[in-house]
Amino acid sequence: MATRDTPAAAPGDPRVRRTRSALARALIELAEERDLARISVSDVAGSAGVSRSAFYDHYRDVQELAEDACTAMIDDLIDSLPGPALDSADLAREAIESLTAFFDRLAGHAGLYRALLGPRGSARVAGHIRGRVAAVIHDRLTHADADGWPERVPHDVTASFTAGALIGVAVDWLEQGCSRPPATMAAAIWPLVNAHYRVSANGS
Repeated sequence: MATRDTPAAAPGDPRVRRTRSALARALIELAEERDLARISVSDVAGSAGVSRSAFYDHYRDVQELAEDACTAMIDDLIDSLPGPALDSADLAREAIESLTAFFDRLAGHAGLYRALLGPRGSARVAGHIRGRVAAVIHDRLTHADADGWPERVPHDVTASFTAGALIGVAVDWLEQGCSRPPATMAAAIWPLVNAHYRVSANGS
């Protein structure tokens, strides 16, 4: 089987970008119709108009493609996550707006995220997404230290806790068919997230 280390798979090659883009689009479309576990390499390759061997020039399996295909969307999602607002009304409002955008974007590709994060999805992809979210939260907590916020709780613990909680709520919401509006979800979640930030900041 070909590997992603072959010259044909060089990331800067326009042909590679086109093939990966076609595979990503095919996966996204298929994930709107069926569970990720039911999508085969043949399904994706056929929908993208490439051969199975071409697929394997770039990815080991569908799960690896899913990670790559969702990177841009994940980056967009985590950029919308709030930093610690503490008691600032203005920052709290911005945080709720950011969380609303987070859930809006999840809803925009609900089928794909449900497939990736739900009980029949991929643990590897879910872990990848959770790790990316935690990394952004950790970075924002670290920057907060520069503004005089002491590290009462280790930032890696706070980041992992918050990322896990947020993804857990998002998965449940997706499984329920996005039953509540994104703004309602944001307003419900922010007090819980901010309470944990205050514990991290104040140690109580």
